[in-house]
Amino acid sequence: MPSVKAKCIIVVDDKVAADSFFETVIRMAVPSDIDVIISSVDDFVQNYAYTHGTGKKTIVLFSSIADACRAFTNGFRFERLNIGNVYNNEFKVCCSPSVSLCEDEIGTLENLLKEKCVFVELQRVPKGRAINIKEALKDYWQTDK
Repeated sequence: MPSVKAKCIIVVDDKVAADSFFETVIRMAVPSDIDVIISSVDDFVQNYAYTHGTGKKTIVLFSSIADACRAFTNGFRFERLNIGNVYNNEFKVCCSPSVSLCEDEIGTLENLLKEKCVFVELQRVPKGRAINIKEALKDYWQTDK
């Protein structure tokens, strides 16, 4: 939060939106001066639009790559997607120390990257070096095709 000076967090997750206990835990973990919004993917897409440079600085957190891409496909257009910590037991590619992707996730990202306006990066912590997903997966995509 301090790195980007955000004043609002939107957690987009169908399970959390349907479970008051999870919602309470998330709200307790966030400083009281930060607005917290919990939403399902479908409600989020219907109620929020991405606007650059207007309103409160907001961080949108998706629980999975699939949810972020589903929101994009259904109308929440964003310019940049940061993938922080993702681990899948069935991973195919270890892209960084904190990101291991399975084939489904790689395919979903490949479809997202077909949208010319989206930049996807891997970054474990805000002060860490960001890695372009195309660079992280270049060997996989060369040998996979």
